[in-house]
Order: sequence, then structure tokens, then C-alpha cells
Amino acid sequence: MCLFLANTKLINITHFRVLERLSLLQFQFPWRSYQKQLLDNFETHISDQHFHVIAPPGSGKTILGIEILRRIGKKTLVLTPTLTIRDQWQDRLQSFFTDNKAFEAFSFDVKNPSYITFSTYQSLHSFYKSFEDKTDFLEFFKTHNIETLVLDEAHHLKNAWWNCLIALKKSKPYFIVALTATPPYDSSSLEVSKYFTLCGDVDDEISVPSLIREKDLSPHQDFVYFSKPYDSELHHIQEYRDNIETLKADLLSDETFISLIENHRFYTNPEDYEDAIYANTTFFSSLLITLNAVNIPVDNYRLSILGLSKTDNVSFPKLDIEWLEILLQNLLVEDREQLEDYEEYLSKLEKQLRQLNLLEKNKVNLSGNDTVYKSLAFSPSKLESIVEIVNSERLSLKDDLRCVVLTDYVRKEFLNTSDQDFEQINKIGVVPIFHYLRTSSVDNKDLAVLTGTIVVIHYSKMHAIEAYGDENSYVFTTLKGDDNFVLVTGSDKARKALVGIITKLFEDGVFKVLIGTKALLGEGWDAPSINSLILASFVGSFVSSNQMRGRAIRIDANNPQKTSNIWHLACIDPTDKYGGKELELLKRRFEAFVGITNTKLPYITNGFERLGIPNEISVEDLEILNASSVTNSVGRAQTFVNWKNSIGEGNKLTRQVQLQDFKTPQFKAQRQFYFAKASQLIFIEIVLVLVVFFFGSILLAFNLTVPPKVISGLKIIGCIALAYFGYKLYKATVYYLRHGFLHRKIKNMGLAIVDTMDEMQLLNTDRNRIKVYTHKLISNAVVCNLKGASNYEEAFFVKTLTELLEPVASPRYIIINTNFFKKGFNIENFYPVPEVFGKNKEDAQCFLKHWVKHMGKTKLVYTRQPEGRRLLLKARLFHRSNELKNNLNTATVWE
Repeated sequence: MCLFLANTKLINITHFRVLERLSLLQFQFPWRSYQKQLLDNFETHISDQHFHVIAPPGSGKTILGIEILRRIGKKTLVLTPTLTIRDQWQDRLQSFFTDNKAFEAFSFDVKNPSYITFSTYQSLHSFYKSFEDKTDFLEFFKTHNIETLVLDEAHHLKNAWWNCLIALKKSKPYFIVALTATPPYDSSSLEVSKYFTLCGDVDDEISVPSLIREKDLSPHQDFVYFSKPYDSELHHIQEYRDNIETLKADLLSDETFISLIENHRFYTNPEDYEDAIYANTTFFSSLLITLNAVNIPVDNYRLSILGLSKTDNVSFPKLDIEWLEILLQNLLVEDREQLEDYEEYLSKLEKQLRQLNLLEKNKVNLSGNDTVYKSLAFSPSKLESIVEIVNSERLSLKDDLRCVVLTDYVRKEFLNTSDQDFEQINKIGVVPIFHYLRTSSVDNKDLAVLTGTIVVIHYSKMHAIEAYGDENSYVFTTLKGDDNFVLVTGSDKARKALVGIITKLFEDGVFKVLIGTKALLGEGWDAPSINSLILASFVGSFVSSNQMRGRAIRIDANNPQKTSNIWHLACIDPTDKYGGKELELLKRRFEAFVGITNTKLPYITNGFERLGIPNEISVEDLEILNASSVTNSVGRAQTFVNWKNSIGEGNKLTRQVQLQDFKTPQFKAQRQFYFAKASQLIFIEIVLVLVVFFFGSILLAFNLTVPPKVISGLKIIGCIALAYFGYKLYKATVYYLRHGFLHRKIKNMGLAIVDTMDEMQLLNTDRNRIKVYTHKLISNAVVCNLKGASNYEEAFFVKTLTELLEPVASPRYIIINTNFFKKGFNIENFYPVPEVFGKNKEDAQCFLKHWVKHMGKTKLVYTRQPEGRRLLLKARLFHRSNELKNNLNTATVWE
């Protein structure tokens, strides 16, 4: 008892000391309106011991974090993704929460914690690994009375880093403060689940439009500048594509190859290998698709393995590169041991693929995405794009230009390249960009390079650097390729100071164009005067793209009318009508941030589509597209006005699912065609009946007689016509039923999802406050989103509805929507049970109950048993009435 009282007294004394220390911290300035609003709800948000905030760069996220941990009043461990950001936390604390930077109760060493300990996720993970017994790691934090964990930008966590944090969280009830600019909504369901398990539901979000309205972020616009590959690169790409087409043609005319497929055990004796087939259905499908491609009939017996019956209208997919890749991957790698009779042939085929660089590390790659993407991502053609952009911005902004170019690599090997050896520069990087810019303009004195390893400036700016240190601090070495520029070196201490010096000179306009690496300047670096940012970075996540954009959209106290242009580079693949892999990746990156649309009536949303760039792009389009971007980039005043008008009276970013009503066979044209066809055929049937009735009436009225043979002939003709047009009507009705009503059902699907979330206790908001809202846009796209839900609930709903509408993949459960009327037309609609509702039978049946309530009679099928696998294959290959892959997308819209 005495020991308990002593421990209680010690805990109380410790808590008092922490409060006493943290009470020394007081924010020295007035709060911004959106910051005050967030902090006014502090007690509500922290009631579950979690405080999860989404806030873009420039919103004062770090300062909010310090205020939150101060109010919690417990010993705190602050974790950041980099040392630079770690140091910023300490700097913000001293600069904004103390009078004279006198707060000393902090530590940078996780092994020796203080009242506030600033560290990185890497350091914590290394500390975790140093313990043989992981319980000792957990006890360490208990012993040191750390009770609050602050997670800054937790989306940076690598898989291995999750373990120690989850273990730490489970060991005792910590207060968790999570701050991020970009939650990983675009990650897998598992990654999203882990993130929210650690950080908790989102309590509040500070949006970019809100910050621009409050004049805490500057208006901005994104632009894409396109380039085409050099002839040597294009030749490489075309040769790669031609080799694949030649390979495909040779294989389809190769009797041994076709014999291998025809004699494969899956094809000859499928009933003996059902389990193996269902474990690798795509391989079995690729066998059948290949045989169909060479006009070898696939009988009903084999199709029955796929769950198809004689009455099914089978339409085989085309043997494209993806299906051929699946086939070869299995023949050459996965199933190789079972094909001993063909080993000699397969060895020759393997050698051929390796010579063509189509097989590496036991992975067949026919799409060429990685190979082609790497060549285009780092194409030197982008160096010319950067020159064009900088020249345009310099002409537009003149002395006000503050341009930063961010890229991935330094490419120091090109540092002393002379003007005569320019053809040696075949990669994009800091140094190649520097050389192209220094030679593109006579006025290059304001050009500088700033990286962690090299700093280069014009010789005329040496005195500006020397002014910040004694004459021996720095050494200036003339570049061999151009004696107008010097390499700046110095002691470790002097080199560390160079980042701040160059930044200050950039702010003052001594340097107007700054080239650096994403690693040094991409995150945590502040230079509010930036008004033009060129993203020449192609390595890393979508999240890092948003962080880099954050450098340019901060407000500049010296320029209240600042607007920023953010330039993205793309080298298109001329052999791909959609521009290729790099453009595809760029489009995905645009999902991570919002901006204004390039429409007559601008509005705020995310996604690449807002730029108005056509979906299909050819080399001939590039000059026009680039000219349009340059013209629009000059209109900074219009960008300012567009943001103001788009923000209007809106107050929230809403996540929604958009089902585009494009004129494709799956949507508008198809639905209208079959409806018109059915109407036309019904009209023909009616006319035929009326004609027969009309002539019959005439004959009766005038008591006319017609030879029996004529009557018999007319009857035969009439029956044939009725049968023919009746069959056409039947087919048109079937297709209309399959394709005509899906868009009208989305609201009911949404209601089924929300009701299931409610029953499974996945809602924190009262169910009665949440409404499923659907409407049509001017483009005829159908939009579905929630009203009255939290950010987390919105994200969960959008992800789940998207899973439901996407083509069937490999869910544990599928649902088959049908009824008596549809059965008469042999129609079945298949939908995958979303992953979160399909973890077990109980959850799947819960979803089924609400689906039936809103969608009608439905059958639930478990796909991990033979019959279920057959139906799953049927759903995936031939009955995908929900083929929305290219027409379904998610969006974030300001409302």
C-alpha cells in the first residue's frame, strides 16, 4: 500500500513538473481564423486520445502541433520523416512559443528523452531494432513517462517502421497527435487501414481553398510542358514494340507453340486439375484466348470450367500484350517444371526473350513500361523544355522572377562539361539543367545550383556569399567548362550555412533561378518568394509531389498579389496514343492535390482532367499544347481572379465517385443505341401486325377471295418476318437491360454501403445525419457522395463504392443481381463484395442483407470453392456489365 502511494505521489510530481515546463511555452502571435477554429474544438477532438489533422504546407501545421502537445501537457516524443523537418520543429518552438528562445527542456536523442524529444522515424526504428527483447523497448518509454506521440507526415512510414509504432501504441494508452498534408487515400486498402489504425479518424482538415481565402496560401496553377523523345530514344522504343509484335506473330504461327498449348494438361484434362486451374484462372484463360486467336474452336466442355453454359453469348477477349505476357510468364517460369516434354523448345524461347530484354529476373515484361518509362522519364529532351519554361517566365516576370527547378539526381560527372561536349549530356539532373540554362541566355548571372554536395554560382556573386562569413570561410574554384561560374566549397560548418545563405540571396533577388535536388529543397525548405516551380523529379511517391508543390504556394509577405506557376514535365511515348506510362503516372500524381480547372466557369477539384488536356495525345499535338500552356501561364492576374470566384461561398472539400457517361460501347451510345433499336423493332412489329390486319379487313369488307397458295405464302413470309424481327427485339432488349440502368442504381448501392457501415459500427457520425447524394453533371457524368459524414467516413465510402463498381477481380465473395424477368433473358449482373465487407461470412451476409433491401433479390457466392470459382471466372471474363475501368474515377471537389 505504501509503495502504491509512493508511486502515485511520484507520478503526480512528474506530471506537475511536465505541466510546469510546458507552461513556459506560449504562442506569441494571434492565431489565424482557421487555426483558432480548429483549436476551439480541442477538447472534442482529443476526447478519444487522438488528434488527427490534415493541413497543407503553409498552414502552420508544425505550430499547431506544438500548441496541441502543449495543451495535452504530457512528456512528448515528436517523430518526423527527415532531420530537416525535425530541426524545424525545435526552431518553430523557440521562435513562436518563447520570448528569447530559452526553452531548454528538449532533446534530439530518443535514447535520452526530455520533456519534448524531437526525433525521426528512422531513429526510432533503429532504436527498436537494438532491443533483443521488444518488451524492453516498450518499457523504456513507460519508464521515462512519455505519454504523447506526435506523428508528423506519417504517410512517409515504410512497412518496417509500422511495427515499432503499432507495438508502442498497443503497449499503453498514448495520446496520438497525427499531422499530415496528404493522407495515403490512394494506397491499398491495407495501407489505408494501417494508417488510420495508427493515427485515428481525421478530426479536422484545413483545405487549400480555405487557406487561399484567408490569404495564407497564394493562388496558383499547374501546367504540363510536353516533349518528344530524341530520334535515338524513339528508335529504341519503336524497335522494342516491333520486336514484341514480331514475337507475337511468330508464336501464333509456330506449330510447336500451339501444340504446347493444345496439349497442356489444363486444356486436355481440365476436370483433373480444377483446383490448380482455379488457383491460376488467368493462366487457364490465356490458354483459351490464345487458341481462339488462332481459330481453334474452344468447346463447351472447356468453357464449362469457366462457369459458362451453352446459352451464354461468349465473346473472347482479344489476345493482347497483357494476355500474352500472362501466358509466357506461366509457360517459362511458373509452370515450367510441369512441361518437361517441351523443355528444349522452352529453353530456346527463354533465350530469345532474354536477348530481347523481355525476360529479366524470372519476370516476363512485354508491356515495356519499366524499360520505356525509364528512358522517357530521364529523357534529355526535358532539358530543352526547362529552358523554354525559364525563358518564358523570365520574359513575363522580369526582375520579379523567383524560379526553382527541382530534380532527383545531381549528375556531378557532367560538372566540367564544356560547350563543345554538350552531346555527352544524355541524362537529366541538376548539373545538366545548369549547363542548358547557363548557355541558353546571356543574362545568366542570377543562376545558381544548390544541393547537398555542390554549390555553383556566377563569379560576380562571390562577394554576396563572402558577406555572410569571414574571408576564409569559403573556397571558390572556377569551373573548367565555363570560367564565369565557380564551385563553392568550405568547412562542414560553412557548407551547412550555405543553404541558408543561398536561400536568403534568392529571396533578395540576387539569384532568380535556383536548381536543386528534391532531397534538399523538396520538403521542409522555405523560400516564400518562389513564384515559378519546375518539377523535374520523377522518382518517389505522389505524396512527395504534393510536398514539392508546397514550396511554391506559400504566401510572400513582400508580395501580397503573388501567384505561382507549377510546371510538370512529360516526355510522351509516340507509340502509345494515350502518351505512355510517364503521362499515366503524372495523371495519378494529380489525384493528390486540388486546383482550379481550365474551363469557362472554373471550379476547384483534383485530377489531371481539370487541365483540359485531351485524353489521346500525338506528337503533332505537342506544339499547340505547349503554346497554350505558355499563353495561360502569363495570365497570372486571371489565375488570381479564378481562385477567388471558384472559392465563392464553398466551405468543404467533398470526396465523390464519378461515373463518366462517355460515348463508349459500355455507356451512353450503347444505351441509346439499344433503346433506339428496341423501339424501332417494336414499331416494325406493330406495323407488320397492322398491315396484316388492314389487308385482312379489306378482304372481308369486299368479300374478296385469294388463292390458297398466296395466303400460305403470305403466312410464311409473315411468320419469318415476325420471327426475324422478334429475335432482333429480344437481343436489343437483353443488351438494353444489361447496359441501360446501372447509373440509376448507384444511389441504392451507396445506401447499402452506408447501412452496412452503420451495422458494423464503422460510423462515428449518427446514421440519420448522413445522406447519400447523387446527381448528374452537365457532361452527363453521374456523381455520388455523402453529406454530413466525417472525412474518414467519406474516404471509406468512396473507396468501397469504387471497389463495388470496378470490374470484378478476385474478391472472396461476389453477389449476383438477377430476377425472374432478367432470367428470362439470361441476364446476370455480377458485383464484387468490397474487401472490408468480405473478410468473413458474417460481414458478407450483413452487406447482403442491406443490398437486398435497396437493390432487390440477390445471391451471395463464396468464390473460394469450385462453384464459386466458376462464377467468379464468368464474372471476370464474359459478364462484366460493370466494366467501368476507364469511366470510373474519384474526385475531390470544393463545395
